[in-house]
This record gives sequence, C-alpha cells and structure tokens, in this order.
Amino acid sequence: MSKFTFPESIRSRPVYGTLELRAGAAHLLIADAHGAEAILDVATPAMMAKAHIIYIPKGEPFEDKLRALKPAQFYSGPTYSAAEQRIHKAFADAKMGLQLYLSGTEGVIGQAQHAAMQAGIPHTAIQTEHRGSTARRMQCVHCKGITEDVEVDPFQCAHCGLHLFVRDHYSRRLAAYQGVCIDAEDPGNVPAPKGLYE
Repeated sequence: MSKFTFPESIRSRPVYGTLELRAGAAHLLIADAHGAEAILDVATPAMMAKAHIIYIPKGEPFEDKLRALKPAQFYSGPTYSAAEQRIHKAFADAKMGLQLYLSGTEGVIGQAQHAAMQAGIPHTAIQTEHRGSTARRMQCVHCKGITEDVEVDPFQCAHCGLHLFVRDHYSRRLAAYQGVCIDAEDPGNVPAPKGLYE
C-alpha cells in the first residue's frame, strides 16, 4: 500500500518518517495491518536474529511473510488491547541499546509510543512510519470516551452521542486526537460527514 502524505498542520500533530535499520542490541517492531510492509522493507537476517515483532493483522495478509523473516520472537494478536501486556513486558525487560520501530495506523503508533514514553524511552528516540488507513483515534473532550478508527468529520461520539468536529490537536498522553462538539451553539446544525482528507 502506498504511503499517505499528510497535509501540514499544527505542531501537536504527529509527523511520521520512514523506518531505517539502526545498530542495536535488540530490535522491537510493533505494527498493525499495512505496517507490516514497513517491517518487510527494513528487515535483514541479522536484525531478525535479535528482533521481537508484535503484529496486529486487522484482516491483512502479512502474518506469514513476517513469520518467514524468522524473528527471534513473534506475536500476532487481534487488537492492540490484546497485545498490550506483551508490549509493556517488552519495555520492562528492555536493555540499553534497544531499537524501537512502530508502523501502521496512527492509533497503534500512538498507543505504542505512549507506552514506550511511560517506560522512559523519549519520543524522539522512537522511529515511526505511517502505513495504511488514515483513520484516527479520537477522544471526546466532553465525555472523555475514546472512539477508534474515525474516518469522517464530523463524527458521532460512540460514548455520549455528541456530534464532534475532528481537530488536528493531538495528545501524546492519550495517544488520541481531540473531538469537540460541533453544534454546541446551534443544536442540530450538523454538516454532512466528509472523509477526513477529502
């Protein structure tokens, strides 16, 4: 899948690069869906001998290709929540020289980056590459509920039902963008939803 070029935005919005092989004592690669393609692009046999891949397929057919790389450790799980305990353990067990690579959707990249920062890894030391869906992980600023995979603006909060404007403001602490009620001053005046990058 081709990479999406995000339009310029406000400073809090994440900027993604391209994964690059770096020398390290160990390599932790966390990806979902098409993020597997970024791993396949950067992988070498020497890297895989010291690699731990955590992959969330989301219905994409890359698991067999990742396993064929023969990483030292491999885990595939249905959701980020299912993989979360393993991710936290990988960070808790990490030694000096760990190289961290995150790829795929913004939701998985953001959540894994947040976990890494809680473990003491600065966000500037984490490589990220966006691949696949441009859907966002959104937090309603009113009820604080998180809605995954938001693809339209405005969208309806899955928790409180408010119609929310999709803002570019991003919280690293929450690993989510912020959504604000779009019709607070004029109830019922909600524009038709459009794709996020139409």
